[in-house]
Amino acid sequence: MWFSFWRSRDRFSLEELRYLTDQLQKIQIVNEVNKDFVIEALRSISELITYGDQHDASFFEFFMEKQIMGEFVRILKISRAATVSLQLLQTMSIIIQNLKSEHAIYYLFSTEHMNKLITYAFDFRNDELLSYYISFLRAISGKLNKNTISLLVKTQNDKVVSFPMYVEAIQFAFHEENMIRTAVRALTLNVYHVGDDYVNRFITSPPHADYFSNLVTFFRKQCIDLNDLVTETMRSAEPSTSTILAAVDEIEDNLYYISDVISAGIPDVGRLITDNILRHLIFPLLLPSLRIEGFQIGAVTSLYLLCCILRIVKIKDLANTISAAFFCPLDAFSPQPEEGLNGNMTRLCCESRSQSSGSDGIVRQPLDAESLIKEVSDSSAPKTELKDVTVKNGCPGSRLELRGALLSHITTGDDVQVLGALSVLATLLQTKGQISAAIQLPSVHFSVLITPPKFSVELDESMLDALGILPQRKQHKKLLLEALVGEDSGEEQLFSSDNTSVKGGIDIELDGYLQKLKDYGISYFLKAGASPRAHRFEVLDALVSLFCRSNISAEILWDGGWLLRQLLPYSEAEFNSHHLKLLKDSYKYWATELLQEARGIWSDFLIILLSDEWKKCKRAIEAPSPRKEPKSMLLHSAKASAVDAVPPESSFAAGQKMSELVKHLPLFPLKVFVLLHQLQSFSLGKALSDQPCIDPPSEIPDCSRAKVAGLDASGPKPGAELRLDGAVPCRIAFERGKERHFFFLGTAIGTCGWIILAEELPSKLNCGIVRVAAPLAGSNPRIDEKHSRWLHLRIRPSTLPFLDPTKHGTPLKSKAKPFVDGRWILAFQDEDTCKVAFSMVLEEINLQSKEVERRLKPLVGLERAVDSADAFLCSTKSLTSNTAPNLM
Repeated sequence: MWFSFWRSRDRFSLEELRYLTDQLQKIQIVNEVNKDFVIEALRSISELITYGDQHDASFFEFFMEKQIMGEFVRILKISRAATVSLQLLQTMSIIIQNLKSEHAIYYLFSTEHMNKLITYAFDFRNDELLSYYISFLRAISGKLNKNTISLLVKTQNDKVVSFPMYVEAIQFAFHEENMIRTAVRALTLNVYHVGDDYVNRFITSPPHADYFSNLVTFFRKQCIDLNDLVTETMRSAEPSTSTILAAVDEIEDNLYYISDVISAGIPDVGRLITDNILRHLIFPLLLPSLRIEGFQIGAVTSLYLLCCILRIVKIKDLANTISAAFFCPLDAFSPQPEEGLNGNMTRLCCESRSQSSGSDGIVRQPLDAESLIKEVSDSSAPKTELKDVTVKNGCPGSRLELRGALLSHITTGDDVQVLGALSVLATLLQTKGQISAAIQLPSVHFSVLITPPKFSVELDESMLDALGILPQRKQHKKLLLEALVGEDSGEEQLFSSDNTSVKGGIDIELDGYLQKLKDYGISYFLKAGASPRAHRFEVLDALVSLFCRSNISAEILWDGGWLLRQLLPYSEAEFNSHHLKLLKDSYKYWATELLQEARGIWSDFLIILLSDEWKKCKRAIEAPSPRKEPKSMLLHSAKASAVDAVPPESSFAAGQKMSELVKHLPLFPLKVFVLLHQLQSFSLGKALSDQPCIDPPSEIPDCSRAKVAGLDASGPKPGAELRLDGAVPCRIAFERGKERHFFFLGTAIGTCGWIILAEELPSKLNCGIVRVAAPLAGSNPRIDEKHSRWLHLRIRPSTLPFLDPTKHGTPLKSKAKPFVDGRWILAFQDEDTCKVAFSMVLEEINLQSKEVERRLKPLVGLERAVDSADAFLCSTKSLTSNTAPNLM
């Protein structure tokens, strides 16, 4: 034991390093006999150098004295075994990563052997070897700074002419293996963030600058692949969101990488990336897709990608140019020739270099370069004018603005298109820009800056104003600044009831970006009378039209409510009479629909759900940002089709209708009613209360069946005792051939109700024990047509399945068995007794429904509801406790 202990200690000694070095120097060729020793020697040397760096400087002095780096290169040249190359690359990676001495790093990087290892012609047909090589390069990049980077480049006349580590790495930037791509990106970022001016000029000069255009080319291919995946998933009988999520993650990772590249602050890189994104992705692919059927990418995917680019790639010129493009007609965008685009990729990916080492003749060739070029070329748009392609909804594309096309998605699109258009507007609205105005006073010059919270998009607020989506609070700030600097128009509009930031015409900054579009061969036109005010009313028209649609998911309508809240946070001043009438008519329609649900299958849950949805909706429209990420538009259809197996006649289907888990069922009015009520309130300048204004529960009459039976609001519990006054004897068989005798009773207490089966107590006159209880609502009593003594009852679950996922599971996550309601068939002594039981159930259902309607009455009358909400808000503010109202 002690012998083995000291043996392990002797391994970390200078004598061991000397021995291994001597043995390596004696090897003239690596073959099967000595291969294993060479591999073990290389591994041990990495351990010894790492140990010496931390404990004994003489280890590395010996490493330099014996020029062991040169031995590594020699061993590589005299070996044909891939395992030796693997171990040598791993050895170098370990040494570089673990060295902490700056002196040691300077020595490694300053020797010519490092660049010889970097440029050695490894056989990259071995995937494992390629992975080790990229890890080796990444390890080098991790030690780069302004002092060390100069050791790895070759200069001539104060100009970098060679940088092998960077040039070799970017050849694998678009490899099929994700881990290799990730490592190369980490390496490039390490290079960019060094901030060396000479290196920066090298990477932004031809042909190395082609890397940035190739980056956009690769991203474009991923966008097309994502669209194909979304289309395939939506057509699938059993759609899965996991593949879409994986593709979305990769799309967003690419954009974050591009954003990180830009944040390095290298001159011209931001301009190069902006130009390539616009020229090869935005103009020929994404923007035309907004209104063209059969184009190579779908409108929904295009909307998602626009949101992601604007949110993640924070380039001011890019955001403003995209915004300006919304004022261009659809036929201004035609597919661009792909020769330049594919030529760059060809030059980057297909340059191969062969190096001979002895008689190896191994060719260095990046993988999948040709296939990438072919796929991008094959997926190119046809070289035809877009005006010849059919446009959705019968709208000709020749003079239709893209901005109008975007708004038409809101007014006429389906759920996913509406969500996508709202997401684009919300992304644009969340600007990170600032309003500034220079104020000239007699003896002082200063600037007033009003900076909103940090958001995603680098967009001028003048562009928001021109698009018609500048929030009203920012309009007031802008007008205030104009008034402060003495501009008459600003002061006039600030105190005008119909103020707008620009009284007529389009802002000069927008005009500048429109002129810039001509550099990309894109023409534009502005409609007569175009102004921020006119565009603002067009946005309001689209949103109000959206709230009047009955075929759109309520959750998506809530997103529209959030956008409207941002545009009009204070009052109804921006609404015209037509807007107000449409909103009021829509409100009345959904109020009527809501009252019909008071007699529905789940009426006993209506007030509870209403209060819950009220809080959720209030949080949603008052939130600082939309609730949903842009990727939700890609997942919407797959989720909706995950519960198609639910029978529409089931009570569970009605419950889903209330919670809106499924798209194909009729839209339940509760969520829409809550949204419209809250929109009406804040449009009238009213504050939103935390709870809906509903009446409290009424007193239960002493003569009611529930009171006579001795029940309270908690309801009947199995095994509890109750009086059987008014109960009707019956028979029922819960199992085949086993008929049981019960007393049947229907009762309602407030908004709750039950049908009860009780067994008579022999020891107590007219008393019984509750054996079974089921919800009264939705029981749908019916006397059998052939057997007049039989009463049919539907028995739905006692709670909504989606409110209790522990019992019923989550329908969106798995294809669970469809919910089926229970059925009771009760047999009575005679026809008259059966009719008495039937009448009893109808009477109690009627009492229950009337109580629900009574409590909802102050909420469904619009004017009265708003006034009542004010009174309710004042009363809640005066209370010291925040106790929730009784919802039973």
